This record gives sequence, structure tokens and C-alpha cells, in this order.
Amino acid sequence: MIFIVVKWPVRPEYADDWRSVVDDFTEGTRGEPGNVFFDWSRSADDPNEWVLVEGFRDGDAGGEHVRSDHFKAAVDKLPDYVSATPKIISEDIAATGWNEMAEIQPRR
Repeated sequence: MIFIVVKWPVRPEYADDWRSVVDDFTEGTRGEPGNVFFDWSRSADDPNEWVLVEGFRDGDAGGEHVRSDHFKAAVDKLPDYVSATPKIISEDIAATGWNEMAEIQPRR
């Protein structure tokens, strides 16, 4: 799996509406056959930073993603909404999806 985490520094005037700003990008990516997950979270430390955690089946699926129309549209649109260049970690890992955490389970 290609596992990616991107920290998005969003201009303060757009931070509260970020989910709406990226809605087409998010829905388009989630609809890709090779997408495993594509999840946004707001930083607990910086209200103007959003964190994207994404997974793709393999390198081919990741390549299809960056060639998609919704990715190209996001690349064209999002520079107007960020305050700095996003930071990314992208790794090929030996996983197919989320596993359960062994150390913590709900109390009975």
C-alpha cells in the first residue's frame, strides 16, 4: 500500500470551510477503485492546519490518482487556499488497510 500523510497549512480565512473547499477532491479520490482511505482531520495544535491521511492499493493506484481530473483540478485550485507549501510523507508499506490496535480495547 502507498501510505501518505500531508500537513496542509490553510490560510486562516479558509480554515473553517476547508472541508467544503476540498469536497470535490475528497469525493473524487474516495471514488477511485484503488483508494483505500482518504481522511481529513484538523490539527489539535493549529486551527489553520489540516492533516490528510490517505492510502492507495499500490503504486499503480497512486499513479492513477495523480493523473485523475479531480487531482489536477485540486492542484490548480488549492494554491489559492494554502499559506505555505504542504508537507508530505509518502511510503510504500506492507499493509492492505487498517488493523486493530492490540494494546487498547473497550472496557467491558
